[in-house]
Amino acid sequence: MIALLLALGSSLAYGCADFLGGLGARKAHVLRTVMIAAPASLAVELLLWPLLGASFSTATLAWGAASGVASAAAFALLYRTLAIGPMNVLSPVTALVSAALPVAVGLLQGEHLGATALVGLPLALVAVVLVSAGHGTGTARPSRTALLLAFGAGAAIALQLVFLHQAPADSGVAPLIVGRAVSSAVTLAAAGLMFRRLGPDRPAYGMSAAAGALDSVANLLFLLAARSGDLAVVAVITALYPAGTVLLARTVLAERLHRGQLVGLGTAAVAVSLLALT
Repeated sequence: MIALLLALGSSLAYGCADFLGGLGARKAHVLRTVMIAAPASLAVELLLWPLLGASFSTATLAWGAASGVASAAAFALLYRTLAIGPMNVLSPVTALVSAALPVAVGLLQGEHLGATALVGLPLALVAVVLVSAGHGTGTARPSRTALLLAFGAGAAIALQLVFLHQAPADSGVAPLIVGRAVSSAVTLAAAGLMFRRLGPDRPAYGMSAAAGALDSVANLLFLLAARSGDLAVVAVITALYPAGTVLLARTVLAERLHRGQLVGLGTAAVAVSLLALT
């Protein structure tokens, strides 16, 4: 139950971070937003160091760096995917892959699921697709390149979570710090190389920093959840993060929730209830 609650908190934090990051990216080039979010995210994790401890063993450094590279790859592939479109087809593909791969890894590592989990996990995967799908799914056919990029983005997100899970359980927040330092260095280097194409618009500093801070909180909650529960269950619950994004968009921006998303939210509630009984 503790792992489930932590995973739900991680999902909510990821959803809020994506919402704020998306709003920030409307005001300036997305890399300008990342240039603010990345240092803010790293600062939060450094502040957590004295509270939660950190052990920088060789294994921690390796798995943390791997998660950082996967995070940077996920960022590049995801935004390239959404730029090609159609978003309402590719976003569910990315979300489904990011949820399904950690489930497979968890089961291959010997995790055993109860009867309710065997029902709840497929329902949760369905909810991930429904919640992340926008209006008009299926009205446009994505290209083969776009589909490959969507699978790549989902796989990179999944690998980031799996690599964090593989870090030693007694390493504290060290894998998060290492991963964030690596991903920040990669994205900031990319921003430096593309500086002339970023445009003159200033980013929303407060919004971008808040998105980065929430992303760190989400990573921390996922790590704690994965250490106290099954990766298969934790990863699927975390992948429900689009629910937080669409609910915030409904509340703050008065965006309409489409029928499929409403069904997805209901399906997610049923799936979480079943997983809580496991």
